[in-house]
Amino acid sequence: MPEIRVTPAEGTVVVRAGGAVIAESTAALVLEEDGYDPVFYIPRGDIGMNFLEASNKTSTCPHKGQARYFHIAGKSGLIRDAAWSYESPHEAVAAISGFLAFYSDKAAVELL
Repeated sequence: MPEIRVTPAEGTVVVRAGGAVIAESTAALVLEEDGYDPVFYIPRGDIGMNFLEASNKTSTCPHKGQARYFHIAGKSGLIRDAAWSYESPHEAVAAISGFLAFYSDKAAVELL
């Protein structure tokens, strides 16, 4: 199993997509997994959930568990499967439960 670390992000994480700020958080977490770029996970309370629509897509990671996906509803239409969440992650990454992460090629994810 690769080493996975979940730590508090230092600073403010901002997510922009479809001409709007989707999220802004000082309580985000950063997940670092060997062989992958770091990923910011943002608590739902810091996300404009009215911009998101649940997708039918799911996937399973052997190290984190089952993820469900969300579309971003932007001015110019849906940005499909742009975010994901582990509702019941494996114990090793339990801290990300209910947090959402965004694909950086579908939304601008910045640490300020």
